[in-house]
Amino acid sequence: MKEVYDFLKKCGTFYIATIDGDKPRVRPFGVVNIFEGKLYIQSGKSKNVSKQIQINPNIEICAFLDGKWIRIEGKVVRDDRREAKVSMLDANPVLKSMYSADDDNTEVLYFENAKATFYSFTEAPKVIEF
Repeated sequence: MKEVYDFLKKCGTFYIATIDGDKPRVRPFGVVNIFEGKLYIQSGKSKNVSKQIQINPNIEICAFLDGKWIRIEGKVVRDDRREAKVSMLDANPVLKSMYSADDDNTEVLYFENAKATFYSFTEAPKVIEF
């Protein structure tokens, strides 16, 4: 999982796909964290992406860097614990101007039963499950 985290951090921007009714929705994200051995992402509960995830928690992430790309598929689970929010905010200080561990909007989600596949044009795919 650390290899997945490191790739996403190096990319800076990665894209998360959700389902909105019967339509796909994709948007850029830029923060990720490892907390208690789980890969976390962060959003705001007031955003459409959060509402879509609560209806269908199956998401996919895609990111590309230096001729390699990753696709991560899995279910995400909301973690409302303050400790998880603090860890995300401390790991990604840019969020602190918009979110707080004590507000009612900050949402952190971790992957459950995820599969990450690394691809390139020159190497065989590499799969990591976590």
